[in-house]
Amino acid sequence: MDKIQKVKSISIWIFVVPFISINTCLILITEFQWIFPNQEDIIHNAFPYFDGQASISRVVRTYPAWLIFKPAMFLTSFLLIKYWLYNRDIIQFFETDHKYIKKFIFYGISSAVALTIHSIFLGINFEYDLYKLFRRVVMLSFIIFEIVAQTYLVMTLYSLQDKLSKHINKKYLKMKLFLVSALIIVALLSIPLISLPGNKFLKHALEWDFFLGVIVFYFLTFLMWKIKKK
Repeated sequence: MDKIQKVKSISIWIFVVPFISINTCLILITEFQWIFPNQEDIIHNAFPYFDGQASISRVVRTYPAWLIFKPAMFLTSFLLIKYWLYNRDIIQFFETDHKYIKKFIFYGISSAVALTIHSIFLGINFEYDLYKLFRRVVMLSFIIFEIVAQTYLVMTLYSLQDKLSKHINKKYLKMKLFLVSALIIVALLSIPLISLPGNKFLKHALEWDFFLGVIVFYFLTFLMWKIKKK
């Protein structure tokens, strides 16, 4: 199936584009301070995956970092929509009316839309509590929609694993299940931490590591689908 090859190709870009763009912004703001017109935006000696010295938003929203981040997120959103639609076509090929198809399509495309909205408003600052709440809700919606979509897709693939045995490497499907389960557990355990004031550095480190976990799902997708032999 050509859709399998397309999903395999798209999935690696959904991993690479956000990973490179966000970490490029991190390198710029920590190592190339002279390109930032506002010196208050600079971060020194930070590796937020461990020390949590800055949030992702803090790193990517300043000029010129957002010139890299925003186009990368728009591209990622487009690729996400294609990814979920191609997965729908693959599942329908093996089972026309699977009970989870509409669910992972809805949540998957909704996550892409939420990411687009977040990217549009990133770096636009208004001193209104309602606006700040709106941005947090959009970002939270992206995370929730993405995890729910990933969960439904993994459940769908597991239910069809016998029919898909010639096309997938089951080892990576199991790794996807483990990853999604870990993300759900971490998200649930983090609710009290996020709700309470303080623990800023821990929250930031959690944000970076959780982001990495979300996009690793797509890297595992790339590894899971077998290359079609000619």
